[in-house]
Amino acid sequence: MTQLSTDLGFVHEALLYAGEEEFVAETVPFIADGVAAGESVMVAVPGPKIDLLRGALGTTDESVVFVDMDEIGGNPARIIPAWHDFLATRPAGAGPVRGIGEPIGPSRSRSALLECQRHEALLNLAFADSPAWWLLCPYDVAALEPAVVEEAARSHPYLMHAGKRRASDTYTGAGPAALAEPFAKPRTPADRLVFGEGMLGRVRQFVIDAAGRRGLGPAHMGDLLLAVNELATNSIRHGGGRGSLRVWSQGDAVVCEVTDRGRVTDPLVGRRRPDREAEGGRGLWIVNQLCDLVEVRSTVDGTAIRVHKSK
Repeated sequence: MTQLSTDLGFVHEALLYAGEEEFVAETVPFIADGVAAGESVMVAVPGPKIDLLRGALGTTDESVVFVDMDEIGGNPARIIPAWHDFLATRPAGAGPVRGIGEPIGPSRSRSALLECQRHEALLNLAFADSPAWWLLCPYDVAALEPAVVEEAARSHPYLMHAGKRRASDTYTGAGPAALAEPFAKPRTPADRLVFGEGMLGRVRQFVIDAAGRRGLGPAHMGDLLLAVNELATNSIRHGGGRGSLRVWSQGDAVVCEVTDRGRVTDPLVGRRRPDREAEGGRGLWIVNQLCDLVEVRSTVDGTAIRVHKSK
């Protein structure tokens, strides 16, 4: 591994490895080089891999921060804010930073995998103008489908494999993060409500009834109610005064989808911590904090937002 030039800005690299042994062999030198250079390092990987790295590294100083990706990245929309928060802890002029982030694994549902892939592409937009830092994103080629690895090459300008680094010849920047990609149709029957001004109470009762019939308990109902209320309020205020709500089951989760005639043009919506002084702009941020997965699609014809809450 080498050190990162402060002239490079954000370096986004996919690490292609096969199995735990290669994961440790490739990531430990990356971390150790950062520590030796006096850089701050954040490692966001699933908990079991944190244990592997701690064991392989031995004693590390406070410049290495370990974060369980299963906790911060269950909803992939929360990962970019976590990196922003980490970068913000560094004093101005403190030098380069490096990180390891592994949000994509074989246990992800299809919907969550797609949102993780969108996240990986959005990183290129979110940190395009940031000070120098190097993010290494591991992909287990032995456990993931080939199409997932191919997508990694499209969202990462650099690829690392067996200690060798090369530019990706299929890199497309934030291409897969476009908001226009259509949703898959629900695979189970959905309840539907058309709502407008003065109907937020009815929207909330509809969610209670429809989600309750699908097994969502009281412990999670409050978060879902608040999230849908935020979305419905936004539809009334900014989406033409009305919207449509659908509720259905998907695996072990209840899904609510709110559609309206509004348009979302910012692909990073809901992924930036709101400015305390700004008016508005907090709705999708709040929704992302409340739900296990949030999907946003928007075209000139309107916007659809799906939120998932585990039962």
